Amino acid sequence: MRQLGMTAKRWVSDSPRRSLGLAKREVEMGLANGAASFDEHGSASRPGRRALFYSHDTFGLGHLRRTRAIANALVDAHPGLSVIIISGSPVVGSFEYGNGVDYVRVPGVVKQPNGDYTSMNLKVDLDEAVRLREAIIHETASQFSPDLLVVDKEPAGFRGELLPTLDMLKKRGTHIVLGVRDVMDDPALLRREWERKGAADALLRHYDDVFVYGLKSFHEPLASLGLPEYIENRIRYTGYLRRDLPLEPHFVEYPPVTRGQFVLVTTGGGGDGDHLIDWVISAYESVSPPAVPALICFGPFISREQRRSFLARISRLRDVDAIAFDAKLENLMNRASAIVAMGGYNTFCEILSVDKPALIVPRARPRLEQTIRARRAAELGLAKVLEDPEETCRGRREPLAMAQAIDDLLDSPRPSQAYVAGLLDGLGTIVEASGAWLARRSIADRQRPVYGEAAA
Repeated sequence: MRQLGMTAKRWVSDSPRRSLGLAKREVEMGLANGAASFDEHGSASRPGRRALFYSHDTFGLGHLRRTRAIANALVDAHPGLSVIIISGSPVVGSFEYGNGVDYVRVPGVVKQPNGDYTSMNLKVDLDEAVRLREAIIHETASQFSPDLLVVDKEPAGFRGELLPTLDMLKKRGTHIVLGVRDVMDDPALLRREWERKGAADALLRHYDDVFVYGLKSFHEPLASLGLPEYIENRIRYTGYLRRDLPLEPHFVEYPPVTRGQFVLVTTGGGGDGDHLIDWVISAYESVSPPAVPALICFGPFISREQRRSFLARISRLRDVDAIAFDAKLENLMNRASAIVAMGGYNTFCEILSVDKPALIVPRARPRLEQTIRARRAAELGLAKVLEDPEETCRGRREPLAMAQAIDDLLDSPRPSQAYVAGLLDGLGTIVEASGAWLARRSIADRQRPVYGEAAA
C-alpha cells in the first residue's frame, strides 16, 4: 500500500500561503495516482462513496488502531467505498489496510513529559507545524470531497486544526460524525478540558451524530458536559469494536517461550508503559516468581535506553523473553494463555475479542481514563485489576503482588463468561448506520472543486 502525498520533511515552508500551495499540488498528485480502484479482473471501477477519517495521533497507537478497524470494516461492507485516513502517527504505514483504504500522513507532534507539545521531526515551532497540518487536512478534504467525515475524540482537532475543514464540509453537506471511546477522563476534568479547547462549541456547530464506542451500562463518557437534549439524542452507544485475527502473523517464528503456556505482557505503543514492564520483570526476579513464562512486547514508542535496560534484566531470566513490536499482536494475544496489559481502549477491545483472562494494570496519570475502565471491567467480571500504588502515591510496587496476580490469571474466567449483552457489537452497529449516511448524497451528483476556485 502506498502513502498519499509526500514525506513530512518536505513540507517545511517559509509561509502558510506557500504551505497551502504545496498541499494543493501534493494532494492533487496523490489522489490522481491513487483514486481509481480496480475490480478483480483489473478493470477500473466507477467512483463510489467516499469517507474521510481524522485521527490526530499525538501520542501512542490508540487513535490510529481504532480508526483503522472502523475504516476496514466500512470498505469490507460497502463495495466501491474509498476511505482516506488522516493521521499524524509515525507508524501509520506499519499496519495493513483493507482494499479501498489509504492514508495521508501529516507532520507529527508529540507530547512532552511536562504536558507541552512539540514538533516530532520537523525543525519548526509548534505553531508552524499546526499550520502545515491544517493546510494538508483542509486540502485533502477539499479535493477528496467526502460523503462522510468521522473524527476521533477531538471535535475541533489538535489545537483547532480541523475547524476550517469542518466549516467547509458542513457547507458541502458532508455527514459529520464524532466518535469517542467508552471512557474519556474524570468527568470534572473532561468538562474543563472541553471548555478550554472549544470542543463543546465545535460539537454543537458541526456534528450530525456522536458514536460512543462502548456500552451505556459500562460508562457514559459525555454525561458531565451538560450537552443540550438534541445533542444527547444523537449519541449512540455502539458496543466495543471486535478485532478479527490477522490472516498471517507478523513474525515468521515467535520466541521459544510461546511454544507452551505463556502470559503476554503488552503496553500498547509503549511510550508510557515502563512502570508495568518494570513491575512484571521484578516479579520474575523475585524469590517466588510466577510459574508461567512471560513474553513482553515493548511497543514502538519505548525509549531506546529504557528498552536496553529492560533487555539486560530479561537476559538473566529463564522464563521471560521480549519482542520490540508486532503490528499483528492479535495473533500473539490469541496464542497466549492470559494477558497482562495497561487499560487502554484498544487493548481492552483486543482482550474482549480474543476472550482471554486478563490482568489490567491501569495508568492513573495524567488521566484517570484507564483506571475508570479497569475498575468497571473488574466490577462486571470482564478482567482482573491490579492498581499500581506508585501511580496513585499509596506506596511501592511489590514484586510478589504481581507474581501472585499473574499466577492467579490461569484460573480466572474469560470475559465471555460475564455474559454482557451487545459487548462486541460496535463494528456491526457502525456499518449499519453508515449505510444510511452514505446513501444520503452521491459524489457523482455534486460538482467537484477546481483548483484556483474558492472552497465552498
